[in-house]
Amino acid sequence: MTLAKICGLTDTPGLDAALQGGADMIGLNFFPPSPRYLSPEAAAALSAHMPAQEDGAPLRVGLFVDATDDAIAAVLAAVDLDMLQLHGEETPERTAALRTRFSLPVMKVLGIATPADLDALETYAPVADAFLLDAKAPPGAPLPGGNATTFDWSLLSGRPIPRPWLLAGGLTPDNVAEAVRATGAPGVDVSSGVERARGVKDSARIAAFLRAARGT
Repeated sequence: MTLAKICGLTDTPGLDAALQGGADMIGLNFFPPSPRYLSPEAAAALSAHMPAQEDGAPLRVGLFVDATDDAIAAVLAAVDLDMLQLHGEETPERTAALRTRFSLPVMKVLGIATPADLDALETYAPVADAFLLDAKAPPGAPLPGGNATTFDWSLLSGRPIPRPWLLAGGLTPDNVAEAVRATGAPGVDVSSGVERARGVKDSARIAAFLRAARGT
């Protein structure tokens, strides 16, 4: 079954739709420039609506972009996370250091636009627990992801991915099934594709996305 992550949740209706639809992971965004940003306190309040982990709750994934140790520690003091998602220019050395410092699995995001971008997989494989392959942000973009753009999925054809991975970038309820068929992705991640306005999730689109992903 295709795993599904709903990222950038900011309110209870969106979270409820993700829970009811059977999302495997939910993403909480701690990058202040993002319209999906949550303060540690807001994330804790939202997380309090989730069932206990032993009751089958989805994994809580915290999205960080070149964050300092202190910034990550402040989030973890407020809300329990199950995984760190590193969506910036973190080096393999920095990735390994954060994984050790916080004793949490790490998902490293790689922006993909050309075949050469996939060469980083081997570099990060020894220090990352999972990968998220996203469309590379266009030059000058204020956000490293969540820009509603896809990349050329054929770049993944025949390319071994050395860790569990999710496909991201421009996915919607309408194209997620095609994306999984084209790439063989074991998991998918969506943010802007299930919004009714920038940064505002739409419960019906979340439900439709999860149905379409599960249908693959």
